[in-house]
Amino acid sequence: MPKSFKIHDRVGWNSEAGRVSGTVIRIHTRDFKVNGYTHHATPDEPQYEIKSSKTDHIASHRASALARIGD
Repeated sequence: MPKSFKIHDRVGWNSEAGRVSGTVIRIHTRDFKVNGYTHHATPDEPQYEIKSSKTDHIASHRASALARIGD
């Protein structure tokens, strides 16, 4: 069964700067644009919008790039 996350879940992912963590703030199930770039999402393969814990940067990732942190 594929991974899925909910709003407020704490997650981690790898970035060019190393391991990053944050909180899911939105779940996209349709294509959406950010800074002129179209992110592709479907109900079967959503994209998660995540606010970084350290920098308040907003990132978007598929579930396959994320891992749940603590519970």
